[in-house]
Amino acid sequence: MLDSLDSAVVSALGRPPMTTPSGIDWTGKLLLVVVLLVLSFGANAQKAARQAPMVLINVSGAEFSEGVWPGENGTHYFFPDENYFDKWQARGIRAIRFPMRWERLQRKLGGELDETYASLIDKMLIQAERRGIKVTLDVHNFGRYENEVLGSKNVPIKAYRDLLHRVSMRWRDFRALYAYDIMNEPHDEADQYWPKAAQAGIFAIRANDWHRPIIIEGRSWSSATRWPQHNDALLDLKDPSNNLIYSAHLYFDEDASGRYQKVLGQRFDPDIAVKRVRPFVEWLEKNGKRGQIGEAGFPADDPRWAQAMDRLLAYLQEKCVPLAYWSAGSAWGDYSLSIEPVNGRDRPQWPVLAKYLVAPHCTVTRR
Repeated sequence: MLDSLDSAVVSALGRPPMTTPSGIDWTGKLLLVVVLLVLSFGANAQKAARQAPMVLINVSGAEFSEGVWPGENGTHYFFPDENYFDKWQARGIRAIRFPMRWERLQRKLGGELDETYASLIDKMLIQAERRGIKVTLDVHNFGRYENEVLGSKNVPIKAYRDLLHRVSMRWRDFRALYAYDIMNEPHDEADQYWPKAAQAGIFAIRANDWHRPIIIEGRSWSSATRWPQHNDALLDLKDPSNNLIYSAHLYFDEDASGRYQKVLGQRFDPDIAVKRVRPFVEWLEKNGKRGQIGEAGFPADDPRWAQAMDRLLAYLQEKCVPLAYWSAGSAWGDYSLSIEPVNGRDRPQWPVLAKYLVAPHCTVTRR
């Protein structure tokens, strides 16, 4: 085996083998070692590149100030500054979810994208690319446009299809763009229209972008716990690229709203988050679908919340289901769920998240 490899190496080099005084030919053997090391390094690098991030963060702010349209950047809504992503790159974050508002992005249904707002998204994607961070663009609208339900007479599905056609056309060539989250938390009156609207959104994106994942949130606020009762209709969605990811949301407080208004009592179940997410994960497994938790967060006022998150992340890593923490962003101030560092110091929630940034056994796959 080595002799044949020696000959092949010599042939490729076009010169006779190197020998020692003892007559041993080392050229082929040394080059073989180098080749094997390079191949091994390349395989390991490729494997590392394909390891899926298990913890992402929401970078919020561009969707702030409900009802103030269009508003002003830095006053009513907030985009990351030029060096914003440096701190997250240094902490090992490789992917983010970025909420944006339809009303700012498209001031008139069916109209052109607002250039001021769209240009800020351009800039954010370029900044993320320079730090090696992938971005999911999230239409953060709850199945509505200016409080009118998507699918109703005033906000027809064709208007939504037009939006996603324009979004995918504008940003398909940005290398930082990872995926399209096509609607945040449709609920109540919007639920009846959501499967049809989601299908229209998929086809609108695939007319321009064949490759990137499309993230599908569920009815009833995308609740992980209620997912099986409300979302079997989403199994009928057709994607020509077969690249859909289902996304549920999860909070640990009493009403699962994420407001965390009540102080914890003595009786607390540290597995509460695992129990709430299990219906969604089992639905994914039953139906052979990929999924993620698009939002989950907890306050730092009681260490038991962190314990619940720790158990949740351990469970999700076992299942290779990523989680996007809610939330980061420079304008949150004293928001109790914020993970934004203060004067360079990590928030108390960060240490539990940092334990689960990647999982060696979880790789980027498609079905």
